[in-house]
Amino acid sequence: MKKAILFDFLVDKEYLKINVTRSFDAPLDLVWAAWTDPEILDLWWAPKPWKTETKYLNFKEGGKWLYNMVGPDGEGQWCFFEYKKIIPLQRYSGYDAFCDEEAVADQTKPRVDWENQFREENGERTIVEIEMAFENLSDLETIIQMGFKEGFSMAIGNLDEYIKAQFYLRKQKKTDSKSRVSTYINFPGNTEEAFNFYKSVFRTEFIGGIQRFEQVPHDPGQPPLSETVKRMVLHVELPILSGHILMGTDAPKEMGFSVAIGNNMHIQLEPETREETERIFNALSEGGKVSMGLQDMFWGAYFGSFTDRYGINWMLNCHGK
Repeated sequence: MKKAILFDFLVDKEYLKINVTRSFDAPLDLVWAAWTDPEILDLWWAPKPWKTETKYLNFKEGGKWLYNMVGPDGEGQWCFFEYKKIIPLQRYSGYDAFCDEEAVADQTKPRVDWENQFREENGERTIVEIEMAFENLSDLETIIQMGFKEGFSMAIGNLDEYIKAQFYLRKQKKTDSKSRVSTYINFPGNTEEAFNFYKSVFRTEFIGGIQRFEQVPHDPGQPPLSETVKRMVLHVELPILSGHILMGTDAPKEMGFSVAIGNNMHIQLEPETREETERIFNALSEGGKVSMGLQDMFWGAYFGSFTDRYGINWMLNCHGK
């Protein structure tokens, strides 16, 4: 029997802390990635209609995540999180603060020390325990008055929707370590139209059909998806020539995405081993700009992405040991 979602939010004014415990119906590696990958954080961290725009994230001890919380009328608030201690797939700690675009902290606003711990139950449920510590009672009360509980609850709801979609894909798609090359493309809502066109040109069939956002089980506690988004494409794969796979997804603006020429296509390489993945990644990215260093990801792969010195986007995705 599926367990109910756990969400405890406790304010302890005596010890100047806020403690949050939240469960997610997904494996540990998927949830961990959602809290540490900047592209995923941008999808859920801000309560709608606000959105998060990451300037950079260096997920390492001593590294920083600098991001802007942008409102519907374009106003923004810069914040950073500095990582102090990281134990992969177990916990990380650090502190966050309001700041300017250059990550200079605003000393007039509260600073918060975070300790986030992750633990898995039965392979398909993860508990996240958060302890937020404040320097004084005034800072704690200021954060509460700013609507932190309500905003954080909404953001967690965004994360639930993302996790359900990705976990659904993981269970539907079988992976192996056989090497291949594919191209991954994003569309603002017309993936199906585009892929039906490509299908007619190459005279091939979709692998496993088309997965749609509506196929992901809906949580009654979260706002329903619009009918338009429900019918959008979550994932589709089409063989074209010589075993090359064209993959695609809709990136709806309703879910915080912004598709533009330059970020809408990647060449995806799937080497057989991690060693080969690292060799190719290091060689191809030399002189370019790394957007995500190689790391273990929620879909069970060793993954990284970058733009090479000539402006070409690449993703490396290894399922081998």
